[in-house]
Amino acid sequence: MSLAVTPEEIRQLLGEVAFAKLYGFQLLELGEGRCSLAVPFQESFERPGGIVSGPVFMAAADVAMWVAIKTRLGLGDASVTVEMKTNFLSGAKREDICCHAKLLKVGRRLIYGTAECATKDGQLLTHHTLTYIRT
Repeated sequence: MSLAVTPEEIRQLLGEVAFAKLYGFQLLELGEGRCSLAVPFQESFERPGGIVSGPVFMAAADVAMWVAIKTRLGLGDASVTVEMKTNFLSGAKREDICCHAKLLKVGRRLIYGTAECATKDGQLLTHHTLTYIRT
């Protein structure tokens, strides 16, 4: 099956949509039902204590899942997040991270998937389960 979007379309989308642009997400890989994003470190990501704040990981997981859905349903799809569960497994300090999302099931109304954020050397930082609703 071919992708419903091209990597170029996703790069343009990430550069134009305000909530994605804010974090500087960069497309690393795109496949059917999959998306990997780079999250370049920004000082504004730090919370007291010098670690990357939780909302950065959650935003990365949500956007990676949103893009993974677009690989199946196209740019015009308007599905939205209805639930996200996040488990924080380790912290990141002043470093770039990667987020990998994959779809588990695309149903008539609900879409289920997982995402994981990790350091560039593969240390797992977070695990997320996400549910989207098709509108």
